[in-house]
Amino acid sequence: MRQYEPDRPTPVEVAAMRRSLRSGRAALARRSFLGGALAVGGAGALSACGIPAAGKSQGGVSADDHSATEKVVNFSNWPEYIDVDDSGKVHPTLDAFRKRTGITVKYTEDINDNDEFFGKIQPQLAAGQDTGRDLIVLTDWLAARMIRLGYVQKLDASNLPHAFANLSDQFRSPDWDPGRAYSYPWQGISTVVAFNKKALNGVEVKSVSDLLDNPALKGRVGLLTEMRDTVGMTMLDMGIDPGKFTGDNYDAVIARLQKAVDKGQIRRFTGNDYTSDLSKGDLAACVAWGGDIVQLQADNPDVGYVIPDSGYMTSTDNLMIPNKARHKTNAERLIDYYFEPEPAAELSAYVNYVSPVGDVKPYLAKIDKSAASNPLIVPDKAMRAKSRSFRALSSKEETAYQQKFAKLTGA
Repeated sequence: MRQYEPDRPTPVEVAAMRRSLRSGRAALARRSFLGGALAVGGAGALSACGIPAAGKSQGGVSADDHSATEKVVNFSNWPEYIDVDDSGKVHPTLDAFRKRTGITVKYTEDINDNDEFFGKIQPQLAAGQDTGRDLIVLTDWLAARMIRLGYVQKLDASNLPHAFANLSDQFRSPDWDPGRAYSYPWQGISTVVAFNKKALNGVEVKSVSDLLDNPALKGRVGLLTEMRDTVGMTMLDMGIDPGKFTGDNYDAVIARLQKAVDKGQIRRFTGNDYTSDLSKGDLAACVAWGGDIVQLQADNPDVGYVIPDSGYMTSTDNLMIPNKARHKTNAERLIDYYFEPEPAAELSAYVNYVSPVGDVKPYLAKIDKSAASNPLIVPDKAMRAKSRSFRALSSKEETAYQQKFAKLTGA
């Protein structure tokens, strides 16, 4: 194992600096994507696009599998969401997969927004046509919709021995895909409370209540434009389970958040652009995504975070095979490859989000001990116990809840 001198940056720090310089994934508002057409159009907008209503699934549509004769996988992902070498041109884990299997991965960073990408592929899926993609990465709420609409194929468990064996219990059976029949997580996303110690100037922040109620933070608090994270964290703070809440529970949370907005407690609702304000101290504290905090801490020792006693929200970006994909078996082999501990560790060392592989820590420690010991990258047992997920929504609920949240945020 290579030893890193104390005065040299670790791989996590190098990755963070590279992302900053290239204005990559962390600079994109990649999880603030529901303020547009879906939020205001909801089920009506879906119907207008010719998408079947929820509950009327077409079922996954397979195609002739050409994996045996065409050694390729067409893989669409988000920008800056995979390991890259120093040249910025080679993805080491994909290169290793090719050398081992003879399968070339045609990797495209063409997902910048869930809704936008869905609009790009939906006409082909609705028409029963090949999208030209064998593997895509979608955030859990859209993954749930894709399954509900019958737009993705059921996975063949016999091609996924590592995925089944090594998947962390934390991500094993979401309510929108019980037993992971149609998806496997690419990375997990932890939502926490972050702060700038210098900007706090001695004020203690341990919970969402501190963000919403402490007058010393008035006008210096940030919340996320992603409804499931902001509402979910507030639910936990109020003793409501985000996995089982009712409509009345949701309305109570919106009322509490509205009170904080009305009294000027909230500076603004943001996507990933909160990172600049937090680092500069314009935001004293905020609801934040764990991977961003890892990256910020590499440059700014004043940035810190806390896991509230009430718990924290977890979501996932997920690998799925769309209908009519030509290379389903090859795509499943690639999914399974990323659940082997070694490539999983290489990926986590670069992207800094939560690995879905349960035993990744000792392998990650060989690359970067600081990453392996960071609970925002490898949650320990106590942290995993505080993890909660937002329950799946019906089409009707999604429309109603997004409209209420959009009104709150001024979207």
